[in-house]
Amino acid sequence: MWYNSNGFFFDIIMKGCIYMEYKFSNKVSHLQASAIREILKYTVDPEVISFAAGNPAPEAFPTERIAEISAELLRDDPILALQYSITEGYGPLREFLKSWMTEKGCFHSEFDDLIVTSGGQQANELSCKVLLNEGDTLLCESPSFIGSLNAFRSYNVNLKGIDMEDDGINLEKLEETLRNNKNVKVLYLIPNFQNPTGRTMSLAKRKAVYELACRYDFIILEDDPYGELRFAGENIPTIKSLDTEGRVIYSSTFSKLISPGFRTGFVSAPAPIIQKIIVCKQVSDVHSNIWAQVVSHRFMTTINREEHFNKLRSIYRKKADLMCGYIDSGFSKKISYIKPEGGLFIWCTLPENCDMEAFCKKAVRDYKIAVVPGNSFSINENEKCSSFRLNYSTPANAQIEKGMEILAAMTREMLD
Repeated sequence: MWYNSNGFFFDIIMKGCIYMEYKFSNKVSHLQASAIREILKYTVDPEVISFAAGNPAPEAFPTERIAEISAELLRDDPILALQYSITEGYGPLREFLKSWMTEKGCFHSEFDDLIVTSGGQQANELSCKVLLNEGDTLLCESPSFIGSLNAFRSYNVNLKGIDMEDDGINLEKLEETLRNNKNVKVLYLIPNFQNPTGRTMSLAKRKAVYELACRYDFIILEDDPYGELRFAGENIPTIKSLDTEGRVIYSSTFSKLISPGFRTGFVSAPAPIIQKIIVCKQVSDVHSNIWAQVVSHRFMTTINREEHFNKLRSIYRKKADLMCGYIDSGFSKKISYIKPEGGLFIWCTLPENCDMEAFCKKAVRDYKIAVVPGNSFSINENEKCSSFRLNYSTPANAQIEKGMEILAAMTREMLD
């Protein structure tokens, strides 16, 4: 029994809630909880080793420098960190980002503007909100990042997935879809170390995709949360750097470079699009966390950035190599995988006759190893998937060693 100063009345409300039938809006009634979050429930068991998350490595956080900056800020200028701020974002941070993005080819001063967002997720959600009406078509890679997919679904867009090849989206299928769908407004891509597959789109495909955008008149939403985390291979120019017609929205975040808890992302896009995003953000959260913005700015402008990025790359290179080594030496040879050149994930594929969902459930239930079933990232519910995703950034090296030995033995027992 629950009581407050109006105990009886509160009790009646609680009982009423039990029997009331809630009718949710059409925008959200079809949305389901993330399967990744459901699997993460198993990780409360201390015996479970989780390869299911996508968090930065704990040792990657620059905790000492963040503490120093925070202490200085709260001592010398506390009101700046505690007061309301403007929707566009903290001025010095925006100017730094414009300069940094200009160096990377991701900001064109003649037609672009930039806004700070509450993480990359909000950047993608607001971009969809300002550009698409219900029923408009949004194309994306298949599979793709579930957070963005659910954001797009919440606006009742016609979501269509395009199969991928080793070097990115299948251009032939993309153009076929463009020919057969006359109201395609946006193409959503994660060109660098894609989540969930870890694939990287080749430069030739980036150029071809941009040419298709010009020919078929649509916007490209380029999501690049992992671009600085390349630890193998050569850097490839962003699609945004190829943009001469104002057709590319570039979104990124400090979540993998400083802290995901900061919820500090940003969007570089043609100024008219940014202006609409500003208005939509004002009715969403007014502005992003100003303390985090100030700390992000001071961190990025007072450290040796390349030294910091190289430290992160070294951490993830070692973790990825460690996990891939166990796949190469211990997994059933019937399992194939994509070796990443950066980012946080490895995409493994089972034989077609293997029940992938049963495999993932058995791994966590019987072997205490959590992985993410690949259909968590599917565009269509009935889409067949034989793959699962592994994450190497979150677990400690000792956990990778122990967990991968167990998982390798499981694959041999089940498949060989």
